[in-house]
Amino acid sequence: FSSLPYQIFLVFGWWYFLLYVFAQVALLIFKKIYFVYPNGNFFSEASLLILLFGIESIRIFLGKKGNLTERLLSVVISLLLTVPVSCGASYFLWWQTYVLRIDLIMSTIFLGFLSFQTIFGIFTLFTS
Repeated sequence: FSSLPYQIFLVFGWWYFLLYVFAQVALLIFKKIYFVYPNGNFFSEASLLILLFGIESIRIFLGKKGNLTERLLSVVISLLLTVPVSCGASYFLWWQTYVLRIDLIMSTIFLGFLSFQTIFGIFTLFTS
């Protein structure tokens, strides 16, 4: 039941996500300094990033532990949590107040990691 490719994508996805969050925080600070945000938008986007960090941390933890301990329920919950994480990444890709080219690149890579993690997670479920 345990899948090495799934585990590899979860581990590398986690490290990329940490880079992604660090970059998004830096970009939010940059945008706050150099651009004018409509009232309340900056704090909404910062709050969404914090929420995204929390959900993704839980998702990766459940996916890794579920895969290694061969617990089907943990992997299923991890796969279900991919939906809100994908929505958050899509927000930073398309709908945040100011979208820079680096936002497009980093969010697209993050969504790519989410896609591969989902594919390998589903494959792991069906081969168990």
